[in-house]
Amino acid sequence: MEERDQRTALLLGEEGVEKLKNSRVAVFGIGGVGSYAAEALVRAGVGTLCFVDKDVVEESNINRQLVALNSTVGQYKTAVMKARALDINPACKITEKTLFYLPETAGEVDLTSFDYIVDAIDNVTAKIHLICEAKRVGVPVVSAMGAGNKIRADMLRVSDLAFTRVCPLARVMRRELNKRGVYGVKVVYSEEEPRQKGDTVGSLSYVPSVMGLMLAGEVIQDLVK
Repeated sequence: MEERDQRTALLLGEEGVEKLKNSRVAVFGIGGVGSYAAEALVRAGVGTLCFVDKDVVEESNINRQLVALNSTVGQYKTAVMKARALDINPACKITEKTLFYLPETAGEVDLTSFDYIVDAIDNVTAKIHLICEAKRVGVPVVSAMGAGNKIRADMLRVSDLAFTRVCPLARVMRRELNKRGVYGVKVVYSEEEPRQKGDTVGSLSYVPSVMGLMLAGEVIQDLVK
């Protein structure tokens, strides 16, 4: 076993480390939530990863996104995340898909090639389609609900979507997925009332990051069961 995996093995065992090394995970959305989820998966030793996002880093991302630095403004988030991930674990097999996941582009990503999917997309149409497709092909998915306009990281929860409360995005997702007969969706959400109203969503450095780490934690624990 490599030295980088020894501390992980103390908690998950050598078998758990091997399971992660042989696992394939896709992270959709490499923003404030998804970038932290992606890095946690890399550091835990997941052997194959796919990063899906169409955006480039903007200066407004610097307050909360792991990929956002002055030196990376203007670069594709997937490319920055891939370079960072390979610097952490050069043995990790990484694919980047620079696209906006929607029904019309979904065919460019084969969901059946993954053992787990992280949904950190902030577009409702895309989230609904991704979750429905993941359920259809039988790939486990964990989905991020709203992290914007929140300041209390201690109010984040893991739950089945059916039992969420307070979160406006979770309410919309529950209604739309119920219409489509899709149930049993694991989510990370906040029970904090949104702090700021308006067209522009406020954000802080720590709430999206904690949500991303919680998403990764669910993936890791499920993969090693």
